[in-house]
Amino acid sequence: MSTFNGTPHNTAQLGQIAKTVIMPGDPLRAKFIAENFLEDPKEFNHVRGMLGYTGTYKGKKISVMGHGMGIPSMAIYSYELYKFYDVDNIIRVGSCGGYLEEMELFDIILVEAAYSPSSFADVAYGYKEDLFYPDKKITDMLEKTARESGRKIYKGIVHSGDAFYYDPAVKKEPPYKCIAGEMESFALFANAKFLNKKGACLLTISDKKDAVATPEERQTAFKGMIEIALDTAIRL
Repeated sequence: MSTFNGTPHNTAQLGQIAKTVIMPGDPLRAKFIAENFLEDPKEFNHVRGMLGYTGTYKGKKISVMGHGMGIPSMAIYSYELYKFYDVDNIIRVGSCGGYLEEMELFDIILVEAAYSPSSFADVAYGYKEDLFYPDKKITDMLEKTARESGRKIYKGIVHSGDAFYYDPAVKKEPPYKCIAGEMESFALFANAKFLNKKGACLLTISDKKDAVATPEERQTAFKGMIEIALDTAIRL
């Protein structure tokens, strides 16, 4: 009988990761969530500094793990959680750039679809579409939880870009009306579709025109989004 010894990117053993995982991009934000929101958190991974923890939140087993920056990084970590650790639900809690004039720093966005010109989904799965969707049930639950808490949220399509820096002369506008820009949701939703799993995403605006959150704020100032995600996770 073969023994499971983790993956090249995750040393967790089977059973150490919950069915629902909250995923921020920054591993230090995962550490912050574990230490400030979970009871009795236990680290299950630190390979490449991509920290992961499992604990309980309001009595339910929940895991939190970083996914890094960009579509390839999210694609690897979410795929392994779904495929090898039998995770059912992933809720990304990330940062983004707000596109709408009325948006303010730290406003919360509920992602209804993710657009990307990336070739990832085609190369990995032969998917030709450039728009992928989150799980409707979890997305509806996230919205309900946010409303119950009295928090305002924006809803819409986000642009999952491959490039953080680019030449403005060659920048192409998305073919959809996007309300924010980020770099990972497209991969999460494509993986969930292929593996018949569930993914959803909440974002907090960390930059807009001349307003930019500090690294410390990106790590710790997203409390509202985190609480919405966790309070939804315990219902799954």
